[in-house]
Amino acid sequence: MAIGDYPKEYNPAVHGPYDPARYYGKPDTPFGQVKINEIGAWLSRRNKTPSAIAGAFSRAWWRWQHKYVQPKKVGMAPFYQLVVGSMVFFYAINYGRMKHHRNYKYH
Repeated sequence: MAIGDYPKEYNPAVHGPYDPARYYGKPDTPFGQVKINEIGAWLSRRNKTPSAIAGAFSRAWWRWQHKYVQPKKVGMAPFYQLVVGSMVFFYAINYGRMKHHRNYKYH
């Protein structure tokens, strides 16, 4: 699969219009329904190539877009999510500098 192509599992006659938020591969057990002793087998069935990981991030992005950003009546949720996400990101990248400014009690 090259960049910009449809997934090889996608068939327009079967699936209809292409939806970038949908996985067209063979369905598997959702992670929430996997039992603890089956986690190893479930992880071994995952495709771990860079293009598969990029596809998973792309599907997650489009699911978020379709749910929060692109409806006719958009609320404030996507803006709050973006603000909170950026706050967490910048806290994580600056944690090394901020941990030296902790208030210690010397007693």
